[in-house]
Amino acid sequence: MSELTLTVTLDDLAKMIDMSLFHPEMTDDDVRQGLQTARTYEMAAACVKPDTIPMAVEELQGSSVLICPVIGFPDGDSTTAVKVFEAQEAVEAGGKEIDMVINLGKALDGDWDDVEDEIRQVNDAVTSKGAILKVVFEAKHVIRICKICSKIGVAFIKTTTGYGLVMQPDGFYTHTGTTWQHFRLMKEHAEGVRTLDDLLKVRAIGVTRVGTTVGPAILAEAENRGIGGEPTAVQVSLSMTDLGGSAAF
Repeated sequence: MSELTLTVTLDDLAKMIDMSLFHPEMTDDDVRQGLQTARTYEMAAACVKPDTIPMAVEELQGSSVLICPVIGFPDGDSTTAVKVFEAQEAVEAGGKEIDMVINLGKALDGDWDDVEDEIRQVNDAVTSKGAILKVVFEAKHVIRICKICSKIGVAFIKTTTGYGLVMQPDGFYTHTGTTWQHFRLMKEHAEGVRTLDDLLKVRAIGVTRVGTTVGPAILAEAENRGIGGEPTAVQVSLSMTDLGGSAAF
């Protein structure tokens, strides 16, 4: 176990968080409340369903919180043309960042030319209008997808959707999320952070953004621990696995 000291403010932590507001069963009232919370803490971005972009524009006007519509959630199985259209429309409506899920089936098939072509087309469509793209995929083929996105110049790489389910031998489905090995590889954008300690750990290994539904709880916990507007030193415990000393892929 290794102990590291980080110096952070509440704003530093808030600007790591993308507030996830795109669950299929979220009502307009749920989304509006989430947007208001994101504004209160001045989080990095609010990730919203495309149909709620106008609401996000209204609620976040005058704040530093970026609007991040999701495209192709959660399976990524729309055609490339549809994703390009959807992304362009989302930017024109007010999106500053776009979360786009790759075609997960094609990635599993190893059809990397198609995967790369789709990412390139959507990235070109988004960046040509002054926004940035964040590519989302499940926790498989991390190295290959990171290399493709780096080659294209994608701004962020994000795993996972939070909706990926894997059938078990007994017929039940379970969720498989991001591991610390994936965090170390990507060091850009992560899903699966649920507590303040999680957030501090991923910050310590170089992650700059996390997408989560529990951002308010994380920041409230930070306030309870005395993290506020002034720089505060905090201790972070990292295991050998967190640091990469004994990780296996």
